[in-house]
Amino acid sequence: MDFVDYYKTLGVAKNASADDIKKAYRKLARKLHPDVNPNDKEAHKKFQQINEANEVLSDPEKRKKYDQYGENWKHADQYEQARQQQSRQSGGGFGGFGGSGFDSGGYTYSSEEEGSFSDFFESLFGGGRSRRSQAKYRGQDYNAELQLSLTDAYTTHKQTLSINGKNVRITIPAGVENGQVIKLKGYGTPGANGGPNGDLLITFVIKNDTNLRREGNDLYKDEELDLYTAVLGGEKTIDTLSGKIKLKVNSETQNGTKVRLKGKGFPVYKKEGQFGDLYITWNVKLPTHLTQKQKELFIELSKLSS
Repeated sequence: MDFVDYYKTLGVAKNASADDIKKAYRKLARKLHPDVNPNDKEAHKKFQQINEANEVLSDPEKRKKYDQYGENWKHADQYEQARQQQSRQSGGGFGGFGGSGFDSGGYTYSSEEEGSFSDFFESLFGGGRSRRSQAKYRGQDYNAELQLSLTDAYTTHKQTLSINGKNVRITIPAGVENGQVIKLKGYGTPGANGGPNGDLLITFVIKNDTNLRREGNDLYKDEELDLYTAVLGGEKTIDTLSGKIKLKVNSETQNGTKVRLKGKGFPVYKKEGQFGDLYITWNVKLPTHLTQKQKELFIELSKLSS
């Protein structure tokens, strides 16, 4: 896997402050965001690259490993464990390096010793002269966000994602929630020394494109009801995510009355055929712009009521 210079990706110097990195990332994210470039595959790829760079450089611990180990930073902990193990096995020295030449500030070596920095990693993982360690290490996970509308999340559907330059078609089950994370096994960074790949972790961001309110698997909706239907009763057709339905309205329905429609809510995640409920709240609307005749009739009604 080619080495990626995260500093170059964000356009900052290697001694850039955390604030400089944050500003650079935000500037590029606004420019390259998929919503701004919906049909630009190159912009989408660059957006993923700056996200990866920001994830590493904005984290002090990850940045320290990256600065110290370069392209091998993702396996820094494993390298250190292997180094300590070899050091113990050789009686305090480090493999063929004789135990000298390493300091607490980073891995360096004496000019008297053979090999190079890259030889050190090769010796640990079977690529050089030493074959002591053949340990396999799992690759790092990728993290990504996927935005869906509430309407999209209502049905099971497929989407194509661009992952590390490859198009991957995934099935998104109906009922996913805002903030929910799903894992695509093996779509992360390649493992080291023949180890398994990392995974891709996708966080869903659900945007409401309806006049419904979702709470778990239940949906809530406010519906206007004219005064005459509220008083006399009748029917009212309303829109739901599964289509139009006709509701019976009881006579003398009061403002704020709630009606529960069982099984007309949101689908339950990965439970075929199971749905939450839909709650309708009737908002009785008073008539306006009354004619003289209508006013007279209301006056007559008021006299009858008294």
